[in-house]
Amino acid sequence: MKYKIVLLALVLSVGTITAQQKKWTLQECVEYAVENNLTVAQFELDLENATVDKSDAIGNFLPDLNANTSFSSNTGFSINPTNNLPTNTTQNNVNAGVNTSVNIFNGLRNRHQLNRAKLNAIANQYRLDDLKDDIRLNVANAYLLVVSNKEALKVAQAQYQVTEQDLKRTMELVESGVVPKGDLLEIEATAAGQEQQIVNAEASVKISKIGLAQLLQITDYENFDTSDEVFEIPISDILNNSPNTIFAKALEFRNDIKLSKSNVELAEKDLQISKGALLPTLGAFANYGTRYSDVAQIPVAGLPADAPPQFFTPNFVDQLWIFDGVAYGVQLNVPIFNGFSVKNNIKRSKIALERAKLQLEQDKLDLENIINQAYVDVTTFYKAYEAAEKTLEARNLAYQYSKERFDVGLMNAFDFSQAQARLDDAAAQVVRTKYDYIFRLKILEFYFGIPIALN
Repeated sequence: MKYKIVLLALVLSVGTITAQQKKWTLQECVEYAVENNLTVAQFELDLENATVDKSDAIGNFLPDLNANTSFSSNTGFSINPTNNLPTNTTQNNVNAGVNTSVNIFNGLRNRHQLNRAKLNAIANQYRLDDLKDDIRLNVANAYLLVVSNKEALKVAQAQYQVTEQDLKRTMELVESGVVPKGDLLEIEATAAGQEQQIVNAEASVKISKIGLAQLLQITDYENFDTSDEVFEIPISDILNNSPNTIFAKALEFRNDIKLSKSNVELAEKDLQISKGALLPTLGAFANYGTRYSDVAQIPVAGLPADAPPQFFTPNFVDQLWIFDGVAYGVQLNVPIFNGFSVKNNIKRSKIALERAKLQLEQDKLDLENIINQAYVDVTTFYKAYEAAEKTLEARNLAYQYSKERFDVGLMNAFDFSQAQARLDDAAAQVVRTKYDYIFRLKILEFYFGIPIALN
């Protein structure tokens, strides 16, 4: 038994270590964020509520049906319900009935409310999809920031390893008297500066991972990590399309634009519903009722004309048949004056409609501005990336040349460290511009309808 417990503990520990070592890919992060976001859950509840509203609107077309019953007991003076005569005896009464009513015409408001409920369900779906789009973009941005910081850290560590080798070689040259000790101190200062860069890069990686984990609503920051991927510049022909072409296509599928259009349609339905209050309403009703009383007095039929009247009290079932009845009819209501409430509601609906139309135009303008900015960013950052790569290549050649001169004592340590610093800056700039370009490219593709993917 003891060995089984130990074995179980080992299995659990191995499982825990495996879970802790999970490396999240971009696709996994995006899917997890969408599935576990609290705001998404709230919007999904709003969508369910919109479905319930649609069911309510359908129910407005159906007649209602209600049953009722009551029991009452009177002691002292009261009115006999069967003959409407006063009595001082205690009486027990039972009343029961069934009634139904239906709207035949109410200014087409039921029809407009049903159409509005359908539109509202669609609008809530667009609202939910738009939120998911925003989450995907935010997660992709945060993920690329982590990858960028990781790559910058690797560059800093690789540069430090080169400096360590230079430091060892310089120590040997100082010991042999080839170079002065001041050169050694300069190289040590360079190494110390690079160590500080590594510390800063490690902090940037940690902070960016925390930011991504918070988007995913994961609180185990220590064990959260992304996959060790290095993304290359993707091949894309998105720039073959003009900003106007991308904007025109975005208008067709962007959920925020669809949501704004749905809000305009909802405002139009609200206006139609408010105008319906100006029209007459026509309804029909039917009621069936019966009653029982223990003091009921029914005249005895078939007595001689000169005989005094005699009464008897029927039993419960007989009274239900004797005293039942049906009522039915129609009711017409014509609005004449209602304190300007209907007129003011129509004005409010018109204002809301104009506001929805203006918001739609504003959303289109915002989308166009975003696409134009993204288009400019893609071209600008790609040029910056190309320039950074050329700078890095030049700095690397300059560094190799400086290193050769330093190794033979033709360059002092200060000038050599400056060449090293310029190389470090150029390498860091390549990493920054590379991922800036990748993210802007993915944003532009996203607005063209291409899903976010880095592979």
